[in-house]
Amino acid sequence: MTFFNYFQIALVVIVVCVIAIRAISSWIATGVNPIVVGRGQGSWRVLEFFSFLAVIVWVIEVLLRALGSRFEIFPGAVGVAQLHTPAVRIVGVALLMIGMVPFILAFVNFGTSWRIGIDRKTPGTLVTTGIFAFTRNPIFVAFILFFFGIFLINGTWFFLIFALLAVLAIHFQIRREEDFLRKQYGADYAEYHRRTARYLIW
Repeated sequence: MTFFNYFQIALVVIVVCVIAIRAISSWIATGVNPIVVGRGQGSWRVLEFFSFLAVIVWVIEVLLRALGSRFEIFPGAVGVAQLHTPAVRIVGVALLMIGMVPFILAFVNFGTSWRIGIDRKTPGTLVTTGIFAFTRNPIFVAFILFFFGIFLINGTWFFLIFALLAVLAIHFQIRREEDFLRKQYGADYAEYHRRTARYLIW
């Protein structure tokens, strides 16, 4: 295996472990399950479920390609040949490393307020400090960088299409969360929304 393969495996392992450890520790500390995917209303519940399933498929495909498995969900023949260069892959690694910064800081700053999905029954407190003073959605920013970084390392149409669709899905999810937070926290969130970027500069 190459450095790029090891790097992808390390990224997936770190991200999964951080999320799992944070979810378990938060659940133990508060008694509240922070994973609330699938609790949306109507068609949103179905979309949340399929989005979650799509991320699982993405993780499996990353691992299969990194491990050099003969079995691939999406064959390498659908690769974007022009992007199979060391320079492009190095840019991909850089995006993954940059993405780890907001990802880790978000979990540090979130405390027990972190959720996967919109928790209407037991929402945490509004977090506006630390990395959240620079972006309202540091974890989503991190995942966007992860998705495009993995695409640049592997250079297949699957990872490109997934990254583009993920950006759209993330944007719509953020808009949903903004509506919820505006109703939940009122003026406090309105002021935070006014002074802090949704991503980094927008």
